[in-house]
Amino acid sequence: MNTKLKCLLLDDELPSLSYLKLLCEQIPDIEVVKAFNDPRDFLQECQHIDFDVLITDIEMPHIKGLDLVQHLPQKAVIFTTAYDEYAADAFDLQVIDYVRKPLQLNRLKQALEKVSLWQTKTLETQKSFIQVNSDKGKYLLYFNQIAYITTSALDSRDKVVHLLSGNEVTLKNISFHTLQGALPATAFCQVNKKEIIALSIVTSFSHEEISSSLLAENGQLRSFSLRDKYKTEFLQKVSI
Repeated sequence: MNTKLKCLLLDDELPSLSYLKLLCEQIPDIEVVKAFNDPRDFLQECQHIDFDVLITDIEMPHIKGLDLVQHLPQKAVIFTTAYDEYAADAFDLQVIDYVRKPLQLNRLKQALEKVSLWQTKTLETQKSFIQVNSDKGKYLLYFNQIAYITTSALDSRDKVVHLLSGNEVTLKNISFHTLQGALPATAFCQVNKKEIIALSIVTSFSHEEISSSLLAENGQLRSFSLRDKYKTEFLQKVSI
């Protein structure tokens, strides 16, 4: 994790709350912003606090942890509890993780790593374009306009973006590695040495070929070769 996760802690039992705070303080990438032992106090203050994740007990007086989640639609939540019967309800609410008490440091670290992954995917979803250097100057490349990207036939250091509109733009001196780091990982995949495709254009595939919804110059549907080196990643992404 490159930046610290800002955490709020909530548990009505003070010994459990103190122990949770002690564990969090042993994780370098975590900042405990505030700890609460009453869910009513938490609800009054949370809207005025900048935080990334709430780590909360489920079974509490006045307001249960399961009900608290309804007030935090855009926040990551990790449940801690000694009771197994809440697991199904917790995951129905799409919380990040469900950690059994007594808490263990390594298990808590795993849960917080899931929060970081969740944040990354959320940012990918929210971001809609990147700024790149092109043959047209600075260019705003919108992800939802990309059909596929190929290595330039004139200079392998350049990449040609084929847009869904049929237009093309040449990106100057950029590697596929750099492009893959900038594109949403769940929406694009490199399928051979010279091509990255948008998964949205895929209609069918075999072990060696991917068929698309795009028309080629000959009027036939455009297809892409799928090489062994890239096959595993492609199959994982189309199975999500």
